[in-house]
Amino acid sequence: MRTTEIRQLRYFLTVAEELHFGRAAERLHIVQSAVSQQLRRLERELAVTLFERTTRTVRLTEAGRRLLPHAREVLAAESRARAAVADLRAGQDTTLRLGTSDGLGARLETVLAAFTRTAPAGAQIELVTGSTTDRLHRVRSGELDATLLRGDRSEPGLELLPLWQDELRAALPAGHELAVREVIDMADLAPLPLRLASRARNSALHDLVIRSCREAGFEPVLGAEFTTAQDTLAAVGYGRPSWTVFYEPHALQLPVPGVVFRPLRNPAPTMRAYLAVRPDPPRPALRALIEACHVA
Repeated sequence: MRTTEIRQLRYFLTVAEELHFGRAAERLHIVQSAVSQQLRRLERELAVTLFERTTRTVRLTEAGRRLLPHAREVLAAESRARAAVADLRAGQDTTLRLGTSDGLGARLETVLAAFTRTAPAGAQIELVTGSTTDRLHRVRSGELDATLLRGDRSEPGLELLPLWQDELRAALPAGHELAVREVIDMADLAPLPLRLASRARNSALHDLVIRSCREAGFEPVLGAEFTTAQDTLAAVGYGRPSWTVFYEPHALQLPVPGVVFRPLRNPAPTMRAYLAVRPDPPRPALRALIEACHVA
């Protein structure tokens, strides 16, 4: 079957199990309209109605009930095929493909050094960048062996192994009156515009910072959006006074003229890092990576 058809069957099976389009969309981590659109397309291709829909209930039609066991069989076969290919690759390929995120700083260097010490002979890591959504999708599909990511979340079909926690540090102009302090109370940043990545780009960080500001008793005034580290730090250091946040390991590698990085308190926000893997038994190189991440 084409990839699109496989996806349609996965959507069909999820709705059939939930009998609720909203809950199915949550499980699939997509919007409800996308689920409905794909199922309508599947119904057109099969020339049948698969669900009886009312404002209150969703029920399988007779055609839907007949399709259900075949959909399960196809998706199970796809899973077995992926597992077979993964087993073959595990025996032939010593390259471990790891997704990474921005701002890891010395954490990534520590992971790579620890992996080099403990990995099987000849094993090496290929680093792959991309959005969090893309990296998680590629772990599920087997294109990546694992990915590092930040923030609590639920990812069906994957196991999230908790790793370290990183403190956030405020980046603000070196000439600002707060820059002379060794630690900054979050509430004292209230008058300054906050440059922050949009929630669509980084929901975990966005939510943590906004929640921390509210815990400190203020609603942040959002300034221009965080773009790249270089451009945003240049704007903080030499533009209109503003502030942003960086993970501590990243901040320690960013000595930037015109900008200082300071720890925060009341509250002191921290972000948990995870290693996302498939729940299959790990091959030796992946076990070495998991151990290396815990060392970091």
